[in-house]
Amino acid sequence: MTDSPAIQAPLDPKEEPILARVLELRDKLSILKQDKSTYVKSQDIIPIYEQVIEQVQSLNTIRTDHGKPLESNRVDRVLDDAFQLISLFFLTIGRNNDAPAVYSFTSTIRRLLDHLKEAAFFSAKDLESIGHNLDKMQDVIKRGKEHHPPHLLTLLQNRMDICWNILAELRDSLSNLSPTLTPIHERLVSILRSISAANTRYKFPSGEVEGFRNQLKEIKATMVNGQFLGEDSTAPSGQDIVTTLLDRCLLWSDIVLSRCVLLKKGKIDQRFKETYEKLSDIRNQLERLSLTQAWSLRETDLYNFQRQLDRVDESRINGNFEDGGGNLADLHAQRTLLYLLRRSYAYIYQLMISSEPVSEALLPIFNQLQTLRRCLVEVKRSGGVTSARELYPYSMKLSSIDNMRVDGKFMVGTDIPEGQGSVSVLLAECFELQHDLKIEAEEREAKVPGKDDQ
Repeated sequence: MTDSPAIQAPLDPKEEPILARVLELRDKLSILKQDKSTYVKSQDIIPIYEQVIEQVQSLNTIRTDHGKPLESNRVDRVLDDAFQLISLFFLTIGRNNDAPAVYSFTSTIRRLLDHLKEAAFFSAKDLESIGHNLDKMQDVIKRGKEHHPPHLLTLLQNRMDICWNILAELRDSLSNLSPTLTPIHERLVSILRSISAANTRYKFPSGEVEGFRNQLKEIKATMVNGQFLGEDSTAPSGQDIVTTLLDRCLLWSDIVLSRCVLLKKGKIDQRFKETYEKLSDIRNQLERLSLTQAWSLRETDLYNFQRQLDRVDESRINGNFEDGGGNLADLHAQRTLLYLLRRSYAYIYQLMISSEPVSEALLPIFNQLQTLRRCLVEVKRSGGVTSARELYPYSMKLSSIDNMRVDGKFMVGTDIPEGQGSVSVLLAECFELQHDLKIEAEEREAKVPGKDDQ
């Protein structure tokens, strides 16, 4: 837990036992997280979750009695660690649609929204995606009223409200952007991000960045008297939004190209090399995880990445990176480090929302069925099979998986892992696809001339 920033110990002696107990529970969660010898079960997590909730209730009682309901100290930080781990464990055991799972989502979405606001460039599609996922989490909280204590639901709703408020503010900043200028704005956002990504590659692609700069010049060349015009030759609303972003893109492309020549292949100012390498390593690890998520990710692994990123993010002074002497980083270093920080949080966000509501114990079966479904869909899309015999490998594999069920459930020893419904639905879809392909093949064979005489 060394990546959690140090916070002053509670002043109220009555909070000391709560701190000690929460630290103990957090350590239990940490040990569970590190143990990869067996899969995590619901019965491993639920008792700890319930004990953490008991400590929250005790803490709220103490603070209400002392007239300090909004107190924030080390107890709150350790509780945040515990809830973060519990939330990720709920994803790991396949209980994605339970209220505690929302906690980790709100942490990451809050970071993303803060960064979008700070960067002051984003597309309507970015906000639409986040809003869609916030809606889904809001539904999870509503459904959780019958199964989870009000203390937790209030905590989650407060965190959701913060996200909703920032999202509303960001949406409002684009409200004046006309549909005519939206495609140009989205293209500029994409180009700016592409230049930032190229700037952090091991081998700097100067030709690629120059290509992006040429695209920016082409966009600027379409302006008439400093404005973008619609088909009716009038200036649509939102000119300032688009022209300001275009100027930022051109400036950034110039800085990246010139700075990379100066610092030899895009290396950052030496004062910030350590931070740069740390963030690059985190970004690269998360990128690899995003490519192999189905087979290699245990959601609790994201905790260490989150805390490392939080520590870097919270080390900034008024939003700026500073060296040991309190000197600000130049614009190139600032934007480069912020890109890596934001990109890493974005990977965590994508990994979370892509998490399947299936226990890690059932993931090998679930992943096999997903692969089978993709293969069967591709076979169907390419015209099917000429003979039912070609489906034998799929039939045998599906039958072997189906035979693993005991009384209709996939068992691991005597346990019934979470996610039974998701796996069963996927298995049924595969059987249906295989059956449809078989019928089509038999009909095709029946139409072959002379087939009935053989």
